[in-house]
Amino acid sequence: MNELNLRRLNDDDYDMLVSWWNWWPGWAAPPRDFLPDNGKGGFMVEKNNTPICAGFIYQTNSEAILLEFIISNPNYRDTDRKDALEYLIVGCEKICKEAGKKYMFTMGRHKSLINIHEKLGWHVDKRPSHEIVKTI
Repeated sequence: MNELNLRRLNDDDYDMLVSWWNWWPGWAAPPRDFLPDNGKGGFMVEKNNTPICAGFIYQTNSEAILLEFIISNPNYRDTDRKDALEYLIVGCEKICKEAGKKYMFTMGRHKSLINIHEKLGWHVDKRPSHEIVKTI
């Protein structure tokens, strides 16, 4: 049986992720140094060594963790893409809980990803908000 696999990101993943971000309309790839651990602070879901989706975990000095920049492979057409995204989120939840954290936070604008979070028990505020970023 072909199983989904969750693994840590490595240095070689960043260029591939940039190509995914650039493919999806309305996305801009974050600079490597904007990401946790210089682009390695996250996880990838694969199936048969084919990368499907990835996300990043921002550590904080609070009981909260930010799960962000979730992206999926635009060329992956199998029907289990949604399962892979769920596997990524649940896997990150488990890792954060094992690290002793109590809360997870994310931002989103894509309805399908918001629906997955809702299905997994995340609270989704129905009021729109905006990401506000400044290079200093």
